[in-house]
Amino acid sequence: MTDIAIVGAGFIGGVHARLIDSLDGARVSAVVDTDVEKAALLAGPRGARVAGSLDELAAAGALPAVVSVCTVSAGHADLAVRALELGCDVLVEKPIDITLDAAARVAEAAERTGRTVGVVSQRRFLDSSAALRQAIDAGRLGHLTGGTVESPFFRPQSYYDSGDWRGTRDRDGGGALMNQGIHALDLLLWFLGEAATVTAAASCVAHERIEVEDVVGAAIGFASGAVGTVFASTAAFPESGVRLSVFGTEGSATVADGRLTLRFADGEEIVDDSAPEGWTSIDWAHRAQYADLLDARAAGRAPAIGLPDGRRALAAVLGIYESARTARTVSLT
Repeated sequence: MTDIAIVGAGFIGGVHARLIDSLDGARVSAVVDTDVEKAALLAGPRGARVAGSLDELAAAGALPAVVSVCTVSAGHADLAVRALELGCDVLVEKPIDITLDAAARVAEAAERTGRTVGVVSQRRFLDSSAALRQAIDAGRLGHLTGGTVESPFFRPQSYYDSGDWRGTRDRDGGGALMNQGIHALDLLLWFLGEAATVTAAASCVAHERIEVEDVVGAAIGFASGAVGTVFASTAAFPESGVRLSVFGTEGSATVADGRLTLRFADGEEIVDDSAPEGWTSIDWAHRAQYADLLDARAAGRAPAIGLPDGRRALAAVLGIYESARTARTVSLT
């Protein structure tokens, strides 16, 4: 049985708890939060230990095999580094943190301790995403020429008012792109490769009392020569799901509404995302990422989504923010 401690007893911590509950061979052994009353609400039904810090768990001799970091974004690196130093493997919710220096500290600690770190980006585990990746790897789309991805979500003002950290630069790290659109951006990077340049615009048009963007768009130049675009918003009502297209010299693909459509000269192929009853496809994909991390630990391999992936997505987000702030094209290489 693999013991997993959840750090952060908020909404995302609750999501992780349900995922862990569903896995054979894993359990929530502890919930860590400075608000121990809130931690107790999540821990109680599972018979899990409650602690105010990872060091408190260590002092009690109750360290888990894996620590799942589900706190405010700006605290991810500190918690991940401490967990690694205590001898635990780590799964970090996106983003890995809000600065590249913080990401580098996690990478250094992972190398120094020899422990495993995974970074959450569960959309890669959707059936549609996996099928598109396989088609690209097999060369079925030919030379990739570009792609586009949209993440048009809606968050009411109450969403930002629900926590004093939401919508702040120093704790949340960003808005629609850092916290919602990063999943879609990660997919585009996974399919098209290394981003070389970004040119962006961002603004806050529909929310009050926040320091970050609720709408952002960017053009991305890839090292391969491909060109892509990304759009993310938390001011798009009614919100719709992520829509992604990839174009090549021998075929193209679109993912929308849980369905991948591959188009070739001789016709189309369809792949639908699937999930068992009681699960959304996104939650089922999130569960698959947990299962991958556990398998990686058992097999002594790197997880499917690790530190280089988390850093790549963060670097692109920060480059887009810099471009929007300076009204200039920013190099990521």
